[in-house]
Amino acid sequence: MEIALNLYLLLFFVAGALLGLFTYPYRHLFSEGPNKSEPTQTTPSLSSRLLWLMVCTFLWPLLILTGLNSAWILAKRKRQAHSGKP
Repeated sequence: MEIALNLYLLLFFVAGALLGLFTYPYRHLFSEGPNKSEPTQTTPSLSSRLLWLMVCTFLWPLLILTGLNSAWILAKRKRQAHSGKP
């Protein structure tokens, strides 16, 4: 029983860490919404990547929901642009 619980926790943290590793360039979709902020002139530091990794490791279910919301908003805007409606 204890091994199964440890396995579930390990899978939860690994899934969050993988999400953090793969979504770092797209993190604006999870926090600021579909509007991308101005890009900085400096290269991303290791500390910013580690911070994003830690946030994703523990909060990935919430980040998935906010990312889906941003994707829905972007798809809605694209449909409106193709149909010509404001």
